[in-house]
Parts: sequence; structure tokens; C-alpha cells
Amino acid sequence: MTDHGKKTCESCSMPIESGHYCQYCVTASGELQPFDERFEKMVGWQMRNKPGLSREQAERDTLAFMAKMPAWRDHPSVRAHAAP
Repeated sequence: MTDHGKKTCESCSMPIESGHYCQYCVTASGELQPFDERFEKMVGWQMRNKPGLSREQAERDTLAFMAKMPAWRDHPSVRAHAAP
């Protein structure tokens, strides 16, 4: 949780009112999107918000971010990236 009792999405850290995930991180049925789908969307967000960022750097940055998020920190793809 962030300051003032506000909750954040456990997948992307967006502020939310309730639950574990925001509207952008869930499927139409309310389940967390599959890792590959969420990863691609987060990489795309990085590239849109940081013009000139390479795809490779966007992927590295996204994996580093996901490693801090409860929804993804134990996912095999994220853990493989964090391994020395």
C-alpha cells in the first residue's frame, strides 16, 4: 500500500480502489493477464514513454520493474533475469 491507505496494483503499481490488480492488468473475466501478454504491454508502455529507448533496454527495464511487483517477482521469466 502507498501513503494515505491507497492500494496499488500488484502487477503494475497503478493506484486502485480495491482488489489486487488494476483494470489494465486483468482479462475480461477479472483474472491477471498471462505473463507474456502483460510483459509485451509493459514493454510497449516503456517505449512510448521513453522515445529513443531500444527494445532491448525496454525489456531489461520492464523485467527489473516486474521483479519488484508481487504478481511477478516469483515468475520464472523474471527470476531468470534476476539470476547472476
